[in-house]
Amino acid sequence: MAETPGETTTFHDLSAFFASPRTGALALSPDGSRLVAAVQQLNAEGTAYVSGLWEIDPAGEAGPRRLTSSAKGESAPAFAPDGTLLFLSGRENTDPAAEKGDGKNGATLWALPERGEAAQIASHPGGIGGYGIARGTGAFAYSGGLLPGAADAEAHEKLRKEREKAKVTAILYEAGPTRYWDSDLGPEEDHVFVRALGTDAAPVLAGRQGIGGEGGVALSADGTRVVFGRAVAGRVPAENRDTVVVADAATGEELRVVDRPGFQYSGAVLTADGSAVVCHRLKEETYETPYDVTLVRVDVASGEETDLLPEYDNWPGGFVLSPVEGDDTLWFSGDEQGHCPVFRRDADGTVTRLTASGAYGAPVVSPDARTLYTVATPVDAAPRPVRLDAAGGADQTPAPLRAPGDDLGTLPGALTEVRTTGDDGHPLRSWLAVPEGASADNPAPLIVFVHGGPQSSWNAWTWRWNPWPFVARGYAVLMPDPALSTGYGQRMHERGWGQWGGQPYRDLMDLTDATVARPDIDETRTGLAGGSYGGYMANRVATRTDRFKAIMSHAGLWDLRSFSGDTDASWFFQRIFGDPLTQPERYTENSPSLGADRISTPMLVIHGAKDYRVPVGQGMALFQDLQRFEVPVKYLYFPDENHWILKPNHSIVWYETVLNFFDEKVKGREWVRPGLL
Repeated sequence: MAETPGETTTFHDLSAFFASPRTGALALSPDGSRLVAAVQQLNAEGTAYVSGLWEIDPAGEAGPRRLTSSAKGESAPAFAPDGTLLFLSGRENTDPAAEKGDGKNGATLWALPERGEAAQIASHPGGIGGYGIARGTGAFAYSGGLLPGAADAEAHEKLRKEREKAKVTAILYEAGPTRYWDSDLGPEEDHVFVRALGTDAAPVLAGRQGIGGEGGVALSADGTRVVFGRAVAGRVPAENRDTVVVADAATGEELRVVDRPGFQYSGAVLTADGSAVVCHRLKEETYETPYDVTLVRVDVASGEETDLLPEYDNWPGGFVLSPVEGDDTLWFSGDEQGHCPVFRRDADGTVTRLTASGAYGAPVVSPDARTLYTVATPVDAAPRPVRLDAAGGADQTPAPLRAPGDDLGTLPGALTEVRTTGDDGHPLRSWLAVPEGASADNPAPLIVFVHGGPQSSWNAWTWRWNPWPFVARGYAVLMPDPALSTGYGQRMHERGWGQWGGQPYRDLMDLTDATVARPDIDETRTGLAGGSYGGYMANRVATRTDRFKAIMSHAGLWDLRSFSGDTDASWFFQRIFGDPLTQPERYTENSPSLGADRISTPMLVIHGAKDYRVPVGQGMALFQDLQRFEVPVKYLYFPDENHWILKPNHSIVWYETVLNFFDEKVKGREWVRPGLL
């Protein structure tokens, strides 16, 4: 089958697709009248994405209005009590009275009044990592690093300059992780600082956040308490954990540390009256059991901990608390059956699903707790802000709001579902994107997308693994959710635990079988692609079957034994797979590298050199093994990318290479080398 017929759309033109604006975080003013979104767009050279702030009409009538513009961009919008818009930016401070920096000081905090120019209100040597604002007083807290031996920002800056002058970049570790995703950790350790808005008083040092944790910082409405994440580093897996700290904002005295053996805590905020913390609690995984996630409320005075979602069988995502004092309502999003709805949890514990379909980000709520705003990100539509009735009934249809890039034009196909049953009787489902014109007389070739995680789900729009450019090229794209996928209850994790290449593989094959049984799918022309865990599964599939014409593995795990000691999160993976010296069984049973001699399917291997989650040696070893066993292979290597390919033109090269590879191997066309390669 050729490319989809009909008009050429954004999905046929990769340059246009990657030039589309991308709506992200939302912020709502204290009176509920102003809604601001961070929107990423291409810079003038078309070589990087830059975030800017746009005003969105909460009523959905007026078009979006741009508020900020600079080469460095603006992000993390939030409002002060007087309606001033705050944001982070690496832009230069043009105030004549300001000390001129060297351009290496990272993001600073800025304030933009409704009328007037933005002014810098806080900075920290090396940059501000995140911040929170007190809704009632305007006090703010922010994260900033301190080098070992530095007691404050001034001493930290002096040490930074000494290291830079000596050209020393070395880091000494004594415990815990050394890397996180694409970054080396240290030598700075994040600390939390608190300041009153509109004053030049020195900030209060509220506490340390550790190295390599989830971070985050928030204040009580009256600004008297600050809550933040703290990573605890250890020498063995059981000692590495995330905790939550509540401190006195004026003195830094610790009032409560939320920390229990066997649990991790993150994403904390304080209730409207500041008496309790609400946060995510993760029950740690073990060799026998998968991890589990819920929301808990912890009383600051007593430490009493309450599970807020004891009957909710999935994992809650982003959440927001009612701003009304005395109201214990909260709203959250969470994966469910291939969607990511918004839910309301009432004070009596009742959970109501507010949206029937689609996927949604973390919501924001109006001051009277009557209206919710969030960003809708369904599989089949570009992200856009929407409005919901916060106190309304179940399964609402959100009201769309106008934003940059909210309409990419007509899709080149349609989205449907494929359902079947696993070999253990468990129900399975997946999304299937089918190109326009596919039929029994004109069946479409199929590409199977395997998601990463593996605790994840194909339920939302993604720019990195978007099915629609493939559909525009004439492919049907299957997006399966096998064992270990989120949104199907804890049983879905249990049935695949400790056997990455077992039950998930069999589920994947069952869903593929159900798909190729459709008359509009050509079962003789199929390919498979996956990234991260999906790349692992692509490698595993290659060793187990030759049913696919071609396989693409992006950032895929190849040799689990070497991976376990090299990944940035070795302690996490060793909880699942065990100590490779004393418990080698799961490494042997699940490592694709041990089946290298069984591979015959042509493969495309992709990896970024700065990937610390799945280090690049995994991709290089796979490439070398495939050559050794004379398997047709191509290796697309990005020296300056990480686990994800993020630069716009690299993304285009990624799509061009993958599409042309499948065109050659699945459709039988001549190989076309991308022009920039």
